[in-house]
Amino acid sequence: MTPDYDSNSANVCQVPVAEGKSVQQTVDMLHKKLEQLGAVKQGSFCVDCETYHATGNVSGQPTKLLYVMHNSETPLSCLALFEGGPCLVADANFDVLMVKLKSHFQNAKGHKVECRGSRYRYCDFLIKVGTATMSSSARGISVEVEYCPCVVPGDCWNLLKEFMQSFLGPSIPELPSVFATKPEGLFAPADSVDTMTQYLELFNKLRKQQITGSNVR
Repeated sequence: MTPDYDSNSANVCQVPVAEGKSVQQTVDMLHKKLEQLGAVKQGSFCVDCETYHATGNVSGQPTKLLYVMHNSETPLSCLALFEGGPCLVADANFDVLMVKLKSHFQNAKGHKVECRGSRYRYCDFLIKVGTATMSSSARGISVEVEYCPCVVPGDCWNLLKEFMQSFLGPSIPELPSVFATKPEGLFAPADSVDTMTQYLELFNKLRKQQITGSNVR
C-alpha cells in the first residue's frame, strides 16, 4: 500500500443546510462555531470523485461502476474503488491510465463530485468543512473529523461523537457502514481508504438526491 494512505480515526458525515439559509451561509455558520471553540484555520482541502462505467458487460448484467478518487491530503496517490468490489491504491497519474483504458471504462460525464473547503485544527482534532459540488452547483455540506492520536476508531468513538456534538448538535450520524461491515467493527485499525469510502457514500447519496430532484421537476 502507498505510504501516504496511512490514517487516523475519522468520521465523515453530511450536514443538513440550516433552515432558511443557503449552503454557503450554513458553511459560514459552522466556521464561526469552530472558531468560537478555539479552532484555528489551517489551509484548505479537496476530495473529488470521477465515475466510470465498465464496458463489454454480458447482456442483461448491470453495468459495473469504477470510482476514481483523489484527496489533497494524500497527493501522491489516488484510490480506485470498484462498486461492491475491491479497491486499489495507485499513483496519482492513474487518471492517465484510465484514458488509455477507455475501451474498457467510459467516463460518466456529469457525474464528477468535488468537495472543497477549509481545514481547522483544535487540540488533537483535525476538522474539514467542505461544500460538495456537481456540475459547478453546490449540492451539500460535508464535515470530516479526525482524531489524530488514535488509529482504532473504537478507542475514541465516544470522544469523536462528543466533540462533533459541540458544533454540529443533533446532526451526528450513526456508525459509518464502512466500520459496521468489518468483522472487528470499530476496533479494526482505520486507514484513509475507510475515510474515502465514507466520502464515496456521501457523494452517491448526493447523486441520488439530484436524480430524485430532477424526476420531481
